[in-house]
Amino acid sequence: MSSRQKRATRKLCFGKKSDLGESGQVKDNEFYSSSDEADNNEDDPDFEDFDSSEEESEPESEPNPQKQRLTSTPRTPRTPTSFTSGFLSPCSTPRGRSRSPRVRKRSASGKSVESDTGTWNDISVEDEAPVLPNFLPKRNPGAQLVMDRIYSPLELFQLFFPTSVVDTIVKNTNSYAKMRSEAGKKFTWVPLKAQELHSYIALVIYMGLLSAKNIVDYWSGKDIYRLPFPKSVMSRSRFQAISWNLHLCDLKEDQANALKKGARDYDRLFKIKPLYTDIVAACKTYFHPNRQLAVDERMVATRARISFKQYMKDKPTKWGYKLFVLADSAYGYTWNFFVYEGKSSLNSGKGLSYDSVIRLLDLPLLGKGYQVYMDNFYTSPGLLLDLLDKKTFACGTIRSNTQGFPRTMSNDLSLRAQKGTVRWLREGKLLFLRWMDTKAVSMCSTIHKAYDGATISRRIKNSKNEWDICHIPIPAAAKDYNKYMGGVDLSDALIGYYNVLHKTTKWYKTFFFHFVDIAVVNSFILHQQLSRSQNKSALTQKDFRETLVSELVKITTLSSPSPAPKPSTSEPSTSEVGSKEEPCWPEYFGTDASSGRRVCVLCKVSGLKVKTPVYCTKCSVALCFVPSRNCFKKWHTEKHGEEQTVD
Repeated sequence: MSSRQKRATRKLCFGKKSDLGESGQVKDNEFYSSSDEADNNEDDPDFEDFDSSEEESEPESEPNPQKQRLTSTPRTPRTPTSFTSGFLSPCSTPRGRSRSPRVRKRSASGKSVESDTGTWNDISVEDEAPVLPNFLPKRNPGAQLVMDRIYSPLELFQLFFPTSVVDTIVKNTNSYAKMRSEAGKKFTWVPLKAQELHSYIALVIYMGLLSAKNIVDYWSGKDIYRLPFPKSVMSRSRFQAISWNLHLCDLKEDQANALKKGARDYDRLFKIKPLYTDIVAACKTYFHPNRQLAVDERMVATRARISFKQYMKDKPTKWGYKLFVLADSAYGYTWNFFVYEGKSSLNSGKGLSYDSVIRLLDLPLLGKGYQVYMDNFYTSPGLLLDLLDKKTFACGTIRSNTQGFPRTMSNDLSLRAQKGTVRWLREGKLLFLRWMDTKAVSMCSTIHKAYDGATISRRIKNSKNEWDICHIPIPAAAKDYNKYMGGVDLSDALIGYYNVLHKTTKWYKTFFFHFVDIAVVNSFILHQQLSRSQNKSALTQKDFRETLVSELVKITTLSSPSPAPKPSTSEPSTSEVGSKEEPCWPEYFGTDASSGRRVCVLCKVSGLKVKTPVYCTKCSVALCFVPSRNCFKKWHTEKHGEEQTVD
């Protein structure tokens, strides 16, 4: 038999049973097709003949007993012994001759070859723990406030929405409303003031506490609604007018930026920049994170048609704006974030995942020795080594097809391995792990050793096909990942409980509502930190938001003069009208007779609901002041019962 025929026969003996005829001999048609394939491989310089060292076989009249044994006797698979020794699953046992697993590499000619270098270890092999330097943050971790001072929820919220931010929004909103009015838009507008914007934000937060299907339901007169609080703050028409005209950026600068559309210096996020930059700066200023950090994405739901809206199938919110977030793992504080504008915004050439992590980690402000946890979207050997050069450690799940992940299959984790089976491999300062839980998990870390003896409880079927609670090994990297990776998820959960997001077609208004959420949650976390340092019980988030809403409304009623009617405790008298110190004068609610109209007090007593733009500056009640109906004069000259005011 020729050398070509021998290789073809050997190939078929190692193949499936269907390759043999009924008598156990090789089929003629299969023999020649395999011979042609073997002939092609013989000409390949990178083809490796695994049996090239064997001697020539005997003539066909004297069959080889070794080949008869290989074709007639199946190989018995190895069985599992213990978690420490590891095992090879029957499904992964190679058919026919046993040979060592190999790593695929590239030859000098550029073709793929196999190598026997590298071996995965099980937990019976001791790994050396990496030496971690001291944790050196730039500031003491925690709230960056006077820890023995009592801060109200309003004072904490104003750290993120200071007076300068509120004044900027008020100015830009008034400019935008004026432009729309001059363009012919039909709506009633009274110039917005800072105190009124605080009331608007209070109602936005209140609507997150008490959710209704439509905005109009909060002012509905139906018996099943009848909510007195929104009516006491502002009218429905005023709330909607502010929502329609809310604008965050300077109008002229926004128009100049719009002319640059398509150019390199065009800023997609210019409409939210004033509030966006101030919120990010405040998040970094008033809190310094602990050693463990978490990096993840956050989706802000929207249905707006805009180019940087994203789709993520694995997120609860699948369509929306994507934010990359760096959060404190212990408390869920949002320390840094940025809005993803598209691929063109991050073009360092190392990939979106690499660039986003580097951008979030403001290391000159954070310090050294931090530990960052991330999922398999971000984790790569190159990123972890670059962070290690900056004295920052990282750990995360990793995809097995990521560049730099070990390709060796020697003693690798079987797909049918028992729960708790561990394989690890160390390449320099990088630890690669494979652990079988509900499914196979791959990880990479510069923080941990392979196994420190920890276990975890899992339900496993026994020999009787019954579920038992067993303690299985868990690598230190997987244990810490489960503990610290949830920082962004915790922040998302705190926001999601009382989300203030409203439906809007304007994308920048969606971000305004989300920034309010970030400010409320971060201020609540600061409140928890302060309460803990003072040995006091902290408010729940619900109570914190309720108190904040009340204090925001009081800014309008106590801190600033307002033309809104106020309840009176005494009847006006003729002597008071004639008093020179506090005279009663008619005044408009708004800038003209067509805006800011309220229900007249005397008309309401008579059963009518006639609105008037005039009120008394001393009595603070709305009164008609027209030739046909002078309620202003009647109020001050006649005796009345209990004074009444309107919403």
